[in-house]
Amino acid sequence: MEIINEIKFTMPSLSVNEASARAVVSSFLIQADPTVEELSDIRTAVSEAVTNAVVHGYRNTKGNVELTVKLLANREIYIRIKDRGCGISDVKQAMEPLFTTAPEEERSGLGFSVMESFMDILKVKSSVGKGTTVVMRKRLSPHEN
Repeated sequence: MEIINEIKFTMPSLSVNEASARAVVSSFLIQADPTVEELSDIRTAVSEAVTNAVVHGYRNTKGNVELTVKLLANREIYIRIKDRGCGISDVKQAMEPLFTTAPEEERSGLGFSVMESFMDILKVKSSVGKGTTVVMRKRLSPHEN
């Protein structure tokens, strides 16, 4: 994977930082000249992943959420969101629509489904007690000449 540019950003697991993550990703990706729709899709997927890390990964504890964004050759975007929270015991189950580990929250359990619908590739790796890593990739549409 040929990396054209890359940014790494670490933030405390506070829900207000979800907006910061969206802003960082947007600012960084402007150089790739995505369409408004592509940028919106990516921002939404990042928002869902960061929210999952804060709400589910860290629950009532504190930690850091690491965000890595890479602009790759052929207009491909690579995004990794990593936490060192409680982890997911059954990733396949967690990725089922409407499944949630926090039914008391006003969340719908659609985070992974939303990420999958907006990105070309979604991979989730998790270890109980060690945390979760979400990797998403999306190829931007070609520039029109």
